[in-house]
Amino acid sequence: MTENSGFVAVTTSEISSIDELLPLIEDYQRFYGVEPNHEHNKTFFTSLLDSKDQGMMLEAKFLTGSIIVGYACLHWRLDTVSARSVVCLHDLYVSPEHRRKRVGDALLKAAAANAYLRGAEALVWTTAPDNTGAQALYDSAGATKSSWIEYELPLKSPSKHLWQ
Repeated sequence: MTENSGFVAVTTSEISSIDELLPLIEDYQRFYGVEPNHEHNKTFFTSLLDSKDQGMMLEAKFLTGSIIVGYACLHWRLDTVSARSVVCLHDLYVSPEHRRKRVGDALLKAAAANAYLRGAEALVWTTAPDNTGAQALYDSAGATKSSWIEYELPLKSPSKHLWQ
């Protein structure tokens, strides 16, 4: 059995995985134009792994290997419009050399299974309009595109319009 065989194991990440997860997290941040801050990331993601109240992380390894080749980050949310519990798949990343080997598919299925077991009615996420590789994965899973538009208001240096 080789890494190309598609046999992928997805497990819940633990704090002991943080040093192996951080390079993947930082590659994902760079992909989206964010300059990683290693120490801040280590503190932030260790806190997430330590607190199951906010969410969880999943990690993927080939059954024949011992290195983490991808991860997903889930957050618990409430959808107050539909009065339901949902799980937000905030990150799904597979290292470039391991793409198209069913790792993303395995992570997405594990994310959906964890959301279902938590009692959520849906798994929701956003992706960049130009991330066609991820969109192909999501389309193949039977997900539908939302008609909602996402906004962001930075609070570290808020817009002057907000405070007027």
